[in-house]
Amino acid sequence: METYKRILLKLSGEALAGEKQNGFDENTCIGVAKQVKQLVDEGIQVSIVIGGGNFWRGRTSETIDRTKADQIGMLATVMNCIYVSEILRYIGVPAQVFTPFACGSMTRLFSKDEVLDFMKQGGVALLAGGTGHPYFSTDTATVLRAIELDCDIVLQARAVDAVYDSDPRTNPDAKRYANISFQEIISKELKVIDLPACALCIENKMPVLLFKLAAPESIVRAAHGISDGTVITA
Repeated sequence: METYKRILLKLSGEALAGEKQNGFDENTCIGVAKQVKQLVDEGIQVSIVIGGGNFWRGRTSETIDRTKADQIGMLATVMNCIYVSEILRYIGVPAQVFTPFACGSMTRLFSKDEVLDFMKQGGVALLAGGTGHPYFSTDTATVLRAIELDCDIVLQARAVDAVYDSDPRTNPDAKRYANISFQEIISKELKVIDLPACALCIENKMPVLLFKLAAPESIVRAAHGISDGTVITA
């Protein structure tokens, strides 16, 4: 069992929406915040990236330019991070949203040094807006930030419980992986993490633990190296 010192927690927007499938399920978000508070109280440094899928799935639209669709998606992640930052403050955890582009007084511009200082002081850094550029997914932004911040691991909390070789909802014989490499994900075309994110993980030896957010104490367990999910390594 390994307790990590600095983590990047990736939350899917869909997971935060709970059974509603869009917007926020407040009980789910408070549950996430309480687990994050427990980690911060233990001295673990936490940063968070949140996807925008509970508000926007722009790549499914054929009527909107890809660049504009990605920009809308970036703003969806900003909304999610502002919301979760307020939930964290509500339960007593200092939180700040950082973006790669200016959002007036709503966020701070991302700076590695500032984010690290904030986490060392017991604050949770929410990293919104992706990379700030179109054509890069939230997966890629997550790995990029984890590498920049010298995190020990990316904890990827999703609505699914693990990596499978096919969709377990439609294939009852889908193979479940406890461990898998990024190379296998690429070669098997599993589409769990996109190609640029996999390449960054391989080059920088950044591990990812994928697990189900809704499982009891899932985030706390994952941060202590305990999970029924899938460990992905180079």
